[in-house]
Amino acid sequence: MFIRCWVLLFFLGGASVMADDLLIIDDRRSGNLYSALGTSWRMVTDGVMGGVSSGTLTLSSMDNRDCLRLQGDVRLENNGGFVQAALDIEKTAAADASAYSGIVIDVYGNDEAYNLHLRTDDLWLPWQSYRATFQAPARWQTVQLPFAEFSPYKTRTALDVTELERIGVLAIGRAFSADLCIGRVAFY
Repeated sequence: MFIRCWVLLFFLGGASVMADDLLIIDDRRSGNLYSALGTSWRMVTDGVMGGVSSGTLTLSSMDNRDCLRLQGDVRLENNGGFVQAALDIEKTAAADASAYSGIVIDVYGNDEAYNLHLRTDDLWLPWQSYRATFQAPARWQTVQLPFAEFSPYKTRTALDVTELERIGVLAIGRAFSADLCIGRVAFY
């Protein structure tokens, strides 16, 4: 038992979750833009509302690990300010996360702050979400984001993790160059 726990902690980068307690959303084994759930990641920019940020979402590898690479220039003109890797989860096993405490994500970044946004069935307007911020160092790191730490944005409705619709990983809110590799994503 001790060896199993030590190996798991090493694999998770020191995270305090057990593999049996994870619901894998994506582990980058697909070799394409599809997640482990069968839904596809897609690129969304503020251009959907008149902004001028630009970005790409590509398959990549960083330090011998497959990942999705979100790159772009976040610009604030025309009320813009984001580039996003979005994954719809509404018709998957991940739509109801009530058995879990939060999200764990493996990231390799450029020493910038990024956001993880959740959208639920309760949200109607495209700018509404539940948000958590994380730092992405220039090395692989496992980040744990408890659901309790997600803040409602432009809504007064509390986060209901029984009706999740989308997970978004974003560079948002300030002008900068985004470069973020996304490895494993799971509920813990």
